[in-house]
Parts: sequence; structure tokens; C-alpha cells
Amino acid sequence: MSARTTGSKLDRAALEAGQIEALRHLLTEVSRSNDFYAPRLAGSGLDPRTVTLDDFRARFPLTTKAELVADQKAHPPYGTNLTYPLSRYTRFCQTSGTTGTPMRWLDTSESWSWMLGNWRRVYEAAGVKTGDRLFFAFGFGPFLGFWTAFEAGLSLGCMCLPGGALSTQGRLRVMLDNQVTGLCCTPTYALRLGEVARREGLALDRLPLECIIVAGEPGGAIPATRKKISELWGGARVVDHYGMTEVGPAGYESPGTPGLMHLIESSYLVEVLDPDTAAPVALGQRGELVLTTLGRTGSPLIRYRTGDLVKPVTPGPDWGTVEIGLENGILGRADDMVVVRGVNIFPSAVEAVIREFTQVAEYRVWVESHEAMTELTLEIEPVEDAPDPEALKSRLAEALKSAFSLRVPVRLVDPGTLPRFELKAKRWQHR
Repeated sequence: MSARTTGSKLDRAALEAGQIEALRHLLTEVSRSNDFYAPRLAGSGLDPRTVTLDDFRARFPLTTKAELVADQKAHPPYGTNLTYPLSRYTRFCQTSGTTGTPMRWLDTSESWSWMLGNWRRVYEAAGVKTGDRLFFAFGFGPFLGFWTAFEAGLSLGCMCLPGGALSTQGRLRVMLDNQVTGLCCTPTYALRLGEVARREGLALDRLPLECIIVAGEPGGAIPATRKKISELWGGARVVDHYGMTEVGPAGYESPGTPGLMHLIESSYLVEVLDPDTAAPVALGQRGELVLTTLGRTGSPLIRYRTGDLVKPVTPGPDWGTVEIGLENGILGRADDMVVVRGVNIFPSAVEAVIREFTQVAEYRVWVESHEAMTELTLEIEPVEDAPDPEALKSRLAEALKSAFSLRVPVRLVDPGTLPRFELKAKRWQHR
């Protein structure tokens, strides 16, 4: 089912009717020849022809990343989650591997087109239109998001400019020379580009830049990070997006409610479950996002535990859609949480505090364990013209103590010392 044909204006009953139709088609296809999911479907006792959403959620088993990794290891190189003969597959992608072993992912041309339709929904919500000039500030490796975003922009009639092997300065020059109207990158790299432009004296206010679409990190949903990015780029709107290589482009920021993430429910079955009990959580409660890809039939994920923590909220009258809303987007990953003296700490919560201090150019967090006791230490790199780095350090330490009721040591490092990142930042280091 195409996200373009269903749109976001349907009522809930019509949306769910489309989901049931797509789910029955998906389960029928995998029952015939998908060696990973056919046994699971048979074990559930569900009939693909008559399955309901409630029965599906109650009886079909969850899928974990560990199971997929083990399957690819046992059946190299692609595993058994393939619904059709290998000759039907035309696309290869691979996860970034930031949280473990990378996974390879194959797609048919039909599944690829389905993902491009979902990306067009993201662009629509961001206000991107035919004739816009989009710049993609990353190297094009095997990560799915690069390719789907680029090709969806082409299909929308945009001029799409690849950032490829260019340096940061080279990318800025291409953006200025071509007067781009949209930028796609990670939140971290949007900050990096803006800071280099300021240092080099490049006038970003010359750009007709309207939106910066960010993904890959929680920063896109952190108000202080968004504010800093927008200020560096002359007030451009920062738009968060959610997706994964294994599930595809799945979420877009609400056009009318900044920080609210909608999931494309015409293309995905969405569940939010308690990470420990797998029971559904109530609206307003935090839980783990579980997705079923309704249109990626060639290599589907069915009730996939994403590991991402979210907070579904009561629909608002001004949303303009019946699709589920997630307050502050992706809150963090369940496996990123650290417990420090009994306090649960997520990287996004720490960044939210740090980004309130505009004189911090970059930071790094050390997580150290001593005899079952976990401690955090924060390194900060002040901007070059910071008037009083010692005072900055003291104020930040006090803010962290106020936010978490913990003393977090803060250390100063020289400007230019800490690493910069083009893709997903790796600021949290364990030792």
C-alpha cells in the first residue's frame, strides 16, 4: 500500500482497513517462501486471509535484531528473510553497526518504490516541493537513508546535489554556489557545517535555505539543539525524521507541532510496548517502538523491536492527521541508558542540558565503571572566543547537578581537540 495513495487525511477506521488489507497480503506472501517468517506464521496459527489487527498483535511473535544477526551469520551473506528468489532483488544496503554487528539488507524494486513513497511523505511534511534544490551532506556508503532520501527527492522533481567526498568547506561552497533551499544531514553535522561557515566568514544568510531535515541522532528533537542549528543557518526550520535501514523511512515531524513525530501508519503497523513485559503501554507512558513494515514485502520486518524509546500521546485537535504522535520524537535507545548511582541517564537528556550553553562547541562523555559503580565525566570544548571557560565549566556542572541530582565532573579541553562527526556522532565513550 502506497503512502501516497492513502495520505494522512483518512479517518481511523479507513486507515485500519488499509492496514488489514496490506497485512493480509504481506503474510500471504511470506507464508509461501520466506524461510525466516513462514515458520513463525505457522506457529502463530494465524490465517493470512482472515487475520485481524488484534489477533496479529496478540499471537505473532516479536522479532529482535539479535535474531536477524544470528540468521545472517548462520545463512551468509543475506540470511533467510527473503520472500522471493535472489534474482528479484536489485538493491543492497547495510546498517551502520553503531549498536552491534552490521546487517545486510536486500530490496526488490517494488519494496524500494514503497520506501521512496514514504520519503515523499517526509518531504511533504517538511514543505519540500518540486523545483527545490536539496543538498545531501554526507558520503554515499551502504546506509539506506542516503539513497532513499536522494532518489525520493529526484522523484519529487527536486534538484538533488550530492555531498560525496567533498570536505566540509567544499560542501558549504557548493551550497552557496547553487543556492540550495533544503539540507539533509545529521544534527551534529548541521552544527559542524554552521560552525565552519562562521569560522570561514561564509555568509549563510545569502542562502534561501528553508529547511534542514535531520535524522540519525536524538538531537533533532532536542529544543536547544534545534535552536542552535536554526540560529547558525539564518532561521531555517529544523525538521526531524525517523527511519532505520532495516525498516526504512518511518516518521516525519508534524508541520504544525514542532517536536512531535508522526509515524506513517499507512505503511507501518505501530506498537509501543513495555521493554520488559512486552505489554502495550498507555498513552503518555514511555515504551519501546515496535514496527511492522507493510509494504517492504521482499525483506519485511514483522513486529520488530526497534530498541527505540518513545512516548505516544493523545491526538491533538490541530494535528491534521490521525497518525500516531510521539512526543519529542525518539527519546533514546534502551541499550544507550546508563545507571549512575541509581539514576537512569539517557544521552539525549545530557545533550539537552549541554546545548543550553551556546559557548560549548563540542563535548564528549566518558562512562567508567569501578567495582560495579558507574560514573560519568564530561569533557567540553569551548568556542574559541569564550570569554571565561572556567565559569562556563562551573555553570554547566551546576546545571547537570540540578537536572540529574548527580555531580558530574566537567573538564575543559582546548579548542579543536574533540573529534567532529559527519554521520552519527560517537560522543559517549566507555572504558
